[in-house]
Amino acid sequence: MKRTRRLTVIATAVLVALVPACAAERPPTESGGWDDTGEVTYWMWDANQLPAYQRCATDFEARNPDIDIAIEQVGWDYYWGRMLTSFVANSAPDVFVNHTSKYGDYTSRGLIEPLDELIARDGPDLSQFVEGTGDLWVGDDGKRYGLPKDFDAVGIFYNATMARDAGITPEQMQNLTWNPQDGGTYEDVLARLTVDANGVRGDEPGFDPRNVATYGLGIAYPPGGGSGQTQWSFLTATLGWGHTDRPLWGTRFNYDDPRFQETIAWWRSLVEKGYMPPLEQAVGNELSQLLQAGRVALVTEGSWNISTFAKLGGIEMATAPTPIGPQGFRSAMTNSLADSIAAGSPNKGAAWKWVRYLASPECQSVVAEGGVVVPAIASVVSTAEAAIGAHGLDITPFTRQLREGTAFPYPAAQHAADIDSIMETAMERVMAGSADVSSFTAANEEVNALFTQG
Repeated sequence: MKRTRRLTVIATAVLVALVPACAAERPPTESGGWDDTGEVTYWMWDANQLPAYQRCATDFEARNPDIDIAIEQVGWDYYWGRMLTSFVANSAPDVFVNHTSKYGDYTSRGLIEPLDELIARDGPDLSQFVEGTGDLWVGDDGKRYGLPKDFDAVGIFYNATMARDAGITPEQMQNLTWNPQDGGTYEDVLARLTVDANGVRGDEPGFDPRNVATYGLGIAYPPGGGSGQTQWSFLTATLGWGHTDRPLWGTRFNYDDPRFQETIAWWRSLVEKGYMPPLEQAVGNELSQLLQAGRVALVTEGSWNISTFAKLGGIEMATAPTPIGPQGFRSAMTNSLADSIAAGSPNKGAAWKWVRYLASPECQSVVAEGGVVVPAIASVVSTAEAAIGAHGLDITPFTRQLREGTAFPYPAAQHAADIDSIMETAMERVMAGSADVSSFTAANEEVNALFTQG
């Protein structure tokens, strides 16, 4: 077959028109086919990983000369809108990178292919994956809809020079503690790293919280939605709080729990104390840009952004694990992306071969060597850690959470988009100071009503 590799990159233009909500409910007009040759279209959003997957595609095509892989990279801001449009128009990619917060909507509409029978026939051995990553891709119907490609966790990125200047040691950063009453040593560090326009630190007399030059903690808006993945979930979990009545596919949410509400009250207090930017200063700013500009000293973020922080020029960055909570353990949300097959694809046979290869040690070793993310196959994790470390940042404060059993899964649930919409609005009102944390009780009732409306 003649090689005509097609690579499309779309990241900066708005590409989709508004689609009526009812259109999303429309099933595909064709059930697809199982051709095992031809072109397989593959969509992904992360441009940093594109070179690794281009190499995987080249290697795959050499082994499968009757299949061409056409990769299309679409930036996250447009990815899911364009995906929806493509499914409605019966022009969806054969294979695409999927997210746990999204795939419930696709399974409920029959838009992606269950893989159980294919895996039983062809493999792979699911035990090769890091523990827990495969479970995320079993839907609420008990069927598996993706093979894990990577995993992530949440941790701390901080300006090492600012920490040294503040008298904070790396050892202190590795052993932070937290509680919702006084914030523990975590709040002590945030106060110490905060500096006002007159050079007074947040823990010194005369500090002016209304005129801050460098905030101890940066925040991204919207502030966490329903999951709080990088913002607050690593704190609430140390209190024994969980988002739902079960780790995955829960139907009763717990935003009315006092443990959740007191955590957000503490988090909100950082704004009032001047240790974290108020809403109007944080909206529209990237955390990496704020760090590089010296506007913030520390951020909590996902390991998927480690290459971005490692490349920041002019500052020395370092990493640390999330704080240890009042019950004596730290915690962090973990997630795993996966590759899924569109149910309407005309060549699901070829698509399945590609998905299997993406989940193979051969491809995931290439991804590991790229030093951008940590692949899901356990045997190549150390390769990824070394490759990422070569860029200057230690990822083990993130991966230790899985090794030590302190990680918990992203709370996959049906109605995920509606839940996020409700909770983003509620969280923004609280963080802006226009509502009390007790308002989460009403928001929780609204969320839980989604599961009782038939």
